[in-house]
Amino acid sequence: RPRPRDNTTRIHMHLLATLLLLNCSFLLSTPLAAGAAGLCRVTAALLHASLLCALAWMAAEAFHLLLLLVKVYNVYIQHYLLKLCLFAWGLPGLAVVAVLVFKRDTYGYHAISTSEGYRNMTMCWLTSPPVHYATLCYAGLILLFNTLVLGRVVMILRSMRRHKGQARKDWATVLGLTCLLGTTWGLAFFSFGIVHIPQLYLFTILNSLQG
Repeated sequence: RPRPRDNTTRIHMHLLATLLLLNCSFLLSTPLAAGAAGLCRVTAALLHASLLCALAWMAAEAFHLLLLLVKVYNVYIQHYLLKLCLFAWGLPGLAVVAVLVFKRDTYGYHAISTSEGYRNMTMCWLTSPPVHYATLCYAGLILLFNTLVLGRVVMILRSMRRHKGQARKDWATVLGLTCLLGTTWGLAFFSFGIVHIPQLYLFTILNSLQG
């Protein structure tokens, strides 16, 4: 196929690459937890980096959407895609490399224990609570930004209600953007109490639509 020339398609491809990397590293994190500590540490770092990059590309999707809708005319950012790549690939990668260099014991064996009698599992993931909470804050800020952008899109579409046929089509687009921008990832913050099990099912089903 011809090489994509529009930035929207390229941003989609970068997001797809990060999600593929995230899923592959997640699937490998459990079987590799039975191996050497060094290999598990590298796997955990890869999983963490791919998660941070995936969230960053979701923010890039939201920013690009905001430019398309709010500033439709005369918008030109020099080396636009390169700057997005530095933000979404470079900054998370640099942060993970810095952690590996200065505090490598942040990554390692992470035990998952349950109180319902299921078999406990071990995976390669974060072992430092401060870094875990910092990651949650990072995800929360990005999801908040994406939710605000989605709200802005809804406000723009409400002003187009007089074009009813087109508006209905755009409302269907908003449902797709809800998954594309990763706002359904916010369900991860409801993983407690009686809503824990329903949240797991909803999180898995709704986020599978992102692909």
